[in-house]
Amino acid sequence: MKKSNFSLKRSSSGLGLYSNVSFKKDDFVIEYTGKLMDTKLADEKNSRYLFAINSRWTIDGSGRKNSSRYLNHSCRPNCEAWIDGKKILIYALKKIKPGDELNYNYGKEYFDEYVKPNGCKCAYCLRKKS
Repeated sequence: MKKSNFSLKRSSSGLGLYSNVSFKKDDFVIEYTGKLMDTKLADEKNSRYLFAINSRWTIDGSGRKNSSRYLNHSCRPNCEAWIDGKKILIYALKKIKPGDELNYNYGKEYFDEYVKPNGCKCAYCLRKKS
């Protein structure tokens, strides 16, 4: 039986996706998957798991099979999202060790709408506060 590359655990932001393996800088980590939908329809949907590809297409990553939906926001991320056609691919920004939480910067629009009103709970911001 193949060991999973990821574990789901509690984090400072709720549930988080943690690495069970090492990644080097620029390694492919995971794909953000879900239903491809027209952005106009996505704008009507109330979901925190919508990832805009462009002005026409959005991926609804709310399905539980999408493990990457558990990557939390970080102001000092270890991953970065790249759009390749109609796919969203997550790559390592730096070395990631087994046990590290995987995260990326959600971007200004998402941050201002969902994160900022409640205060950022990423590990970097929590350390700054203490």
